[in-house]
Amino acid sequence: MTTLTQPGVHTDLIGKPVTDPNRETFWNASKGWASWAFTLDHKRIAVMYLIGVLAAFFLGGTMAIVLRTMLLTNSDVVAGGLGKGPTAVNFYNQAFTIHGAVMVFMFIIPAIPAVIGNMVLPMQVGAIDVAFPRLNLMSFYCWLVGALFFLAVLVMGGLDTGWTFYTPYSIRTSTAATAAVLGAFILGFSSILTGVNFVATVHMMRPEGQGWFKLPLLLWALYSTAVIQILATPVLAITLLLVAAERILGVGIFDPALGGDPVLFQHFFWFYSHPAVYIMVLPGLGVISEIISVFSRKHIFGYKFIAFSSLAIALFGFIVWGHHMFTSGQSWLLNAIFSLLTMSVAIPSAVKVFNWLATMYRGRIRLDTPMLYGMGFIWLFTIGGLTGLFLAALNTDIHFHDTYFVVAHFHYVMVGSTLFAFIGGLYYWWPKMFGKMYDEKWGRIGAWVVFIGFNLTFFIQFLAGSRGMPRRYANYPDEYQVYHHISTLGSYVLTIGLFIVLFNWIHSIRKGRPAPANPWGANSMEWQSLSPPPHLNFDTPPKVGDPYNFDGWKYDPDIDAYVMRDDYEEIMAKGQH
Repeated sequence: MTTLTQPGVHTDLIGKPVTDPNRETFWNASKGWASWAFTLDHKRIAVMYLIGVLAAFFLGGTMAIVLRTMLLTNSDVVAGGLGKGPTAVNFYNQAFTIHGAVMVFMFIIPAIPAVIGNMVLPMQVGAIDVAFPRLNLMSFYCWLVGALFFLAVLVMGGLDTGWTFYTPYSIRTSTAATAAVLGAFILGFSSILTGVNFVATVHMMRPEGQGWFKLPLLLWALYSTAVIQILATPVLAITLLLVAAERILGVGIFDPALGGDPVLFQHFFWFYSHPAVYIMVLPGLGVISEIISVFSRKHIFGYKFIAFSSLAIALFGFIVWGHHMFTSGQSWLLNAIFSLLTMSVAIPSAVKVFNWLATMYRGRIRLDTPMLYGMGFIWLFTIGGLTGLFLAALNTDIHFHDTYFVVAHFHYVMVGSTLFAFIGGLYYWWPKMFGKMYDEKWGRIGAWVVFIGFNLTFFIQFLAGSRGMPRRYANYPDEYQVYHHISTLGSYVLTIGLFIVLFNWIHSIRKGRPAPANPWGANSMEWQSLSPPPHLNFDTPPKVGDPYNFDGWKYDPDIDAYVMRDDYEEIMAKGQH
């Protein structure tokens, strides 16, 4: 097995030179657009997903900057001279709807499973691909078609329902709600197919010797997420199909004017969408488990607790949807039950955080770029989780329910945590995906700018919300203007940080130095492959061992890479006991 460490110089995993400067990788295995459009290679599908979700993130982020610029001032003259008249307010409503829908359905939900999961999951079980490669390609095209429906909305009159498509407004609006719900319906199939593939791959394609408790924790997280995708997504798909049917056929399901019940839509929607919260964040929890352990150079603390906490979070996700409806007319008894269940979610979440901190304790921490994002994730996820307790408590939720406090909480848990895990995970597996090393200095600068910008944007919104600033409004009393000034400034800083990240990645692909097979000294099986991997992932069967036992690797400063120790197999055998 070989690894490229310097231009024209290859070594195997124990550092012996090998001459193979023109080896085949999944990038050059076959060329031409058709070889990509019809590929069954999970790695190429991951790259296509990466391009797609980054494009979606750019669109959703652009809408966010437009919103923050409009909210910069409460005067009559704002961004582009739109003012705060009916036209500007209508534009604002459409901008925050597109921002929310694109970010949730096209970026946050698919980002980590579709990109990092597709790239890494088969290799972490030593397989050449996922269980159903054709289904994998179909899931990408479902995502692409669903995304095109959302893009069509932009030229079909826009969308002003909010990303939740709440009835009866989504039924009565004159904007392109039908195209939007059909787009989300199709995107749901992409999520389901990916989940089916991941479950089948983890169950059926593990090599001999890799039991459930030798799986990397990323696979536990992706597996738990897949269960949610398979069980919960059909509920949303059917609900959105009913909305489309009601708009087209005029049947009375949710419209009270036709004998329907709009609160029924909320039950259906949140029965999916609260589990979907964990579709968004659970994969990120798995990514962070990998990063924290590797860059602390310590075995992950409490492996089984972290693994089972992923399953516990998935289970709790199905029974707490009612906390979104505390103000929708539920009985006080039902509210109290949902409040108690919601607070219980904090237990498995806290298990992960405390185990990460215990892993870092007395570890040989390396503050490389992925680790900075991992530590930033812990900060954001903890703040998001603690503020969630205020929203789970009935007395405080009544006050906070429709305020910026909810906006800040949602962004800390869903957007910030998922974004930091996604960027950190890409930095971590970037050498494996592209065979190039990024610029570490600019990686660290970008991480700090993104961290500062994100907290500047959203932490102030907790204060604004606690003082009564309502969400989803284009206008606001002058007393809230200072909060919007700070939040908008933070959004600009965050944007600068994200562009630093993007340019670092582009520079890496064009001019980055060739990556070694295992730049981090990790022990999960994907790092036993070349960088980038060959078409079939491995030249020789990878060795199964404890993914968090780092004693089998040693750092070689001459080639700036980790290499396998001569006694690797003996060390791994001891680790099995």
